[in-house]
Amino acid sequence: MDYMPVEPLRALQLHRLQWTVKYAYERVPLFRKRCEERGVRPEHIKTLADIKLLPFSKKTDLRDEYPMGLRGAPMDEIVRFHCSSGTTGKPICIPNTMQDIEVWKNGAMRCLTMYGIRAGDVLQVAYGYGLFTGGLGLHYGGEGLGCAVLPISGGNTERQIMLMRDLGVTAIACTPSYFLQGVDFRRDTKLRHGIFGAEPWTDEMRETIERETGIVAHDIYGLTEISGPGVAGACPHRTGLHIWEDHFYPEIIDPDTLEPLPDGEVGELVFTTISRCGTPMIRYRTRDLTRLRTEKCPCGRTMRVMDRISARSDDMLIIHGVNVFPGQIEAGLLRVPEVAPHYQIVLESTDTLDRFEIKVEVTDEAFSDDIRHMENLRKRVLDAVKSIIGLTPKISLVEPNTLPRSEGKIKRVIDNRKK
Repeated sequence: MDYMPVEPLRALQLHRLQWTVKYAYERVPLFRKRCEERGVRPEHIKTLADIKLLPFSKKTDLRDEYPMGLRGAPMDEIVRFHCSSGTTGKPICIPNTMQDIEVWKNGAMRCLTMYGIRAGDVLQVAYGYGLFTGGLGLHYGGEGLGCAVLPISGGNTERQIMLMRDLGVTAIACTPSYFLQGVDFRRDTKLRHGIFGAEPWTDEMRETIERETGIVAHDIYGLTEISGPGVAGACPHRTGLHIWEDHFYPEIIDPDTLEPLPDGEVGELVFTTISRCGTPMIRYRTRDLTRLRTEKCPCGRTMRVMDRISARSDDMLIIHGVNVFPGQIEAGLLRVPEVAPHYQIVLESTDTLDRFEIKVEVTDEAFSDDIRHMENLRKRVLDAVKSIIGLTPKISLVEPNTLPRSEGKIKRVIDNRKK
């Protein structure tokens, strides 16, 4: 499927889109109601371009219809639930049929194969297991390829490293922030591959990981509402992430006007699941900012490529009237080799203005009691960040291993400003 000619692929997408719209119209009351409000019926979807006639869906719909108001399949076909974590209020709950699980597993297998992982590799899955989709997605994808899977989940770093060495782990799946623990992977392990996702990370962080550990860092993308990790992944040419669009139809829209944008323009990523039964998601607004590339990838895959996700439309911070994304700050920090890629942005309010602080860890080698040395380093960090965002934050250098680590999505921003 990865190399399917474009014309038959578009025909397959249209067939599956028409089936999905009819399926959801007949089974999901909220979708039918919104279509009726627009005067749209399933038979109006005659081309892929007609997808713009359909209503959008978003995360609040899943919370408002909690627990299973968007379920399409009957309960006797549901085999597993996944839910969001770390969110105040009601979670989102996603029922999955066996077909949904197989599509998810297939996507993860295609990503792992693209990364060069094969039967005989030992895959350490350090994403969280349970309601979070990260652990089980890579687990079943690895087993499907014939890998020996170590389902260690997150936490307990000493045990993670011990088993990695003792079992000859060759690939690890976790968040990039959790991976950087100061271990000499070249000397102490057989590790060759890192499969990173679940949080935005920059090209600069990837370069840091590869330089310091000697592994190849692979990007994987997924989200609970659409499918877990395995919706898209990056091939060795690193032109972006190939979307398995035989199952997940992508659009890019203007996040303000909600109008579709052509390939090549940056906007908000929208997905329609075209083979999902448990919870068919139609025009789901991911809030991730990216673009679909127009050029063909040298690897020969015909599945469209999107840029790596470096920001979300709802991650944007407005500081002193300037739009700032955490990924921009990370890119600045990683220009300074004496600081580690562990940081936290803290925003506070006063009666007259916002206070903007960045706490960043110093590496073991660079940390010193020499006040002049640390002040020079602080100024270099400030200059690197300021050159990108144009603002002058307070830079606080902290000792190594001071800031919190996470096997899930790390909390990069503490926003205590008055709302």
